[in-house]
Amino acid sequence: MELDLFIKNFAEQFDEADVSVFTAETKFKTLDDWSSMTALTVIAMIDSEYGVQIKGNDIRDSITIKDLFDKIIAQKK
Repeated sequence: MELDLFIKNFAEQFDEADVSVFTAETKFKTLDDWSSMTALTVIAMIDSEYGVQIKGNDIRDSITIKDLFDKIIAQKK
C-alpha cells in the first residue's frame, strides 16, 4: 500500500477542503471539514479500499494522516 494513494483516498472523503492541504503530516482532526460523519466515511473507505477494519479508537489515537496509515499497515501484517 502506498502512502500517496492513501492520502488521495483520504482527501476524497472531505467535501470542501483543498486537496493541497493533505500531506502525510496533516493533522486531519484540525481541518474545518472534520466531523464525526467524516470519520465514519474514512472508516468505510479504509474498509472498502484496504480491507482493514479500524475503530474509532484508531482515529482518536491518530494525529496525522501518516499515523492512521501506519495503523492500517500494522493491521495488514
